[in-house]
Amino acid sequence: MIATAAPALPTLPWLLAGPGPGAGPEPLTSHLARLGPRPRGGAGVMAAVGDSGLQGRGGARFPAGTKWRAVAARGRRRAVVLVNGAEGEPASAKDQVLMHLRPHLVLDGALLAAESVGAQEVVLYVGRAFAAAAESLRAALRERDLARPAGRRSTPGPSVELVLAPDRYLAGEETAAVNLVNGGDARPTFTPPRPFERGIRGRPTLVQNVETLALVALIARFGPAWFRSQGTAATPGSMLVTLGGAVARPGVYEVPHGVALDQVVAMAGGSAPRAPAILIGGYFGSWVRASWAPSLRLDDEVMGRAGLSLGTGAVVVLPEQACGVAETARILRFLAGESAGQCGPCRHGLPAMADEVERLAGGWRSSGDGDRLWRWTDQLAHGRGACKHPDGTAGLLRSALHTFAADFEVHARHGACRGSQLPSCLPPPRERGGWR
Repeated sequence: MIATAAPALPTLPWLLAGPGPGAGPEPLTSHLARLGPRPRGGAGVMAAVGDSGLQGRGGARFPAGTKWRAVAARGRRRAVVLVNGAEGEPASAKDQVLMHLRPHLVLDGALLAAESVGAQEVVLYVGRAFAAAAESLRAALRERDLARPAGRRSTPGPSVELVLAPDRYLAGEETAAVNLVNGGDARPTFTPPRPFERGIRGRPTLVQNVETLALVALIARFGPAWFRSQGTAATPGSMLVTLGGAVARPGVYEVPHGVALDQVVAMAGGSAPRAPAILIGGYFGSWVRASWAPSLRLDDEVMGRAGLSLGTGAVVVLPEQACGVAETARILRFLAGESAGQCGPCRHGLPAMADEVERLAGGWRSSGDGDRLWRWTDQLAHGRGACKHPDGTAGLLRSALHTFAADFEVHARHGACRGSQLPSCLPPPRERGGWR
C-alpha cells in the first residue's frame, strides 16, 4: 500500500484558494486533491468548532459551537441543517461567490454539521437571484453522487434539498428562512420558539451561513489551533470582505480578522484618506469617517467598543465628491421598501424617516430636521419592532447623523449640495419580488 502525504496546512487565502480567476467552480477531483477527504462529523468535530472560536459569518457573529450544542442537545428529535445563502444584503457578494466557486467546501461543512448535530436533512437555502451559485451546488451534488462506488449510492446519509429564497433583504433572517421552507412567507418572526428549538417541520434546526460552514470544512481537517493561527484571540480566523465604491478593483477578498480598515481598502486599489467616509457592515452597518481607517481594525471586540459591527463584512468607500446625505437617503428608501410590514415602526416610521432624509438631500429645508431625525432613531430602535429591521435602519441613520453632521447642517441651511446630484456609489438595487 502506497502512503499518501497529508495536505500541507493552508496559508491565506483559505476559502478562496484553488483554481485561479476565470476557472469557474472547483470540481470534486481538484477539491479532494487539494484538501484531502472529508472527515466524518461527530462529537470531535463539534468540539473542534467550539475550540476554534469560530463565529457565524452571516452578520450576527454568534459563536458557532454554542449554536451546534444547542441543536445537538435536542437530538431526541432528528434535527435539520439549513445552509443560509440567501444574501439579501446589496453591498455583499461573498456568499454567492463562495457557493459558485467552492461548492464542495460548502457541502463538506453542511454534511459535517448534519453528522455532528444528528440531522438527517440538509436544506440549501440560496438566493433566487444567484442562478450561477445554485447551479454550481446542484452540479457538485451530482458529482458526489457519481463519485460514490456503485454499491454505496444508496448508503443512508443526510438528504439534501435546494430551496430558492426570494430576493428580499429580510429573507435570510433565520426565522424567515424557516418560515419559507415550512411553506409560509420569508418574513421574520421574533416570538418563541427559536429555530434551534422548533424549526423546519417542527424539528430542531441549525441555521448557519455558507461562509461559516466552509470554514468548518477546513477546521475539521486542520484543527482549531490552525484556525487560530490567523486573526485575534477574541476573533480568530479569516473573513470574506466585499469591497465596493471608490476602489479600483471591487470584489470579494479574504483577510484575517484584526486587519486595519485602510489595509483592506488598499487591497482593492482604494485610498481611504481621500474618501470622506466608509460604510462598513452593509446597509445595517455604519458610516465611519475615513480618518478612522488606519486605526480601526476589523475585529468584533475593537469594533464593538466603538459601537460598530462587522455585519456581513461589506465595505463601501464613498467617493471624494459624493454626498453622504444623499447616499444615506438612498439606503433608507431601500430599507423602508424592504419592510415586512408587520408592525407600526416599519410600516410608518421607516417611510417617514426616508422621506425626511430624501427631502434634506434634495434641498428642501425646514426647522428642526436634525432634532426630529435623532428622536426618530431612538423611537424606532431598542426592540420596538416585530423584528430587528427598525433597529438596523435606525442604527444606519444614527451613524450618518454622526459622520455627516456638517453635511446635514449644510443641507438644512443651504439646500442640496453638488455631490447630491452625482450617481450613487452604492450597488444598484435588484428588482425585488414577493415574499415567496
